[in-house]
Amino acid sequence: MMKKLLSLLIFSLFIACQTNEARRPIQYKTGNFLDTSIATNKAINNQEYTLIENFISNSKENYIRSSYGFWYKYDIKNIKSEYTPKFGDRVYYSYWVKDLNGNWIYSPKETQEKNYYVEEQEIFAGLREGLKLMKKGEKITFIFPSQLAYGYYGDTDKIGADTPLIYQVTVRNIHRK
Repeated sequence: MMKKLLSLLIFSLFIACQTNEARRPIQYKTGNFLDTSIATNKAINNQEYTLIENFISNSKENYIRSSYGFWYKYDIKNIKSEYTPKFGDRVYYSYWVKDLNGNWIYSPKETQEKNYYVEEQEIFAGLREGLKLMKKGEKITFIFPSQLAYGYYGDTDKIGADTPLIYQVTVRNIHRK
């Protein structure tokens, strides 16, 4: 009896361990959501770049287009210094923020001087790269498309989703590492 039970158990295990061909999926995913998302983001970016280019063309100022995808102009340029912040330097800066219509988002009265350890702290990409262009005492006005600023989510306070920003930044001091 025991032999028959053992034989039956071994036979059952042998049958159960055989691999069958994998089941084919009932539905195939085509990537339509991803394609739609990419198309939507491209449309938003194109619309923002058009708004920014119109803003700049209607301005009497000469903005420089950076290789990072934002624009800037010098309000105060420091010609005496060559030093720009490097990795680990601590940059002390003040700022204000407007939208492309000139409406205040954060006025100078609403903001406090900030400090940033270059490449060691998280700040949005546009400001991170913009601060690395600046010298002590310089004041620069930046125009950041939303994907280099607060993007799809905004700042969860005053900056809405997909909002291009005018950021004026003054570097008060740079402490070298």
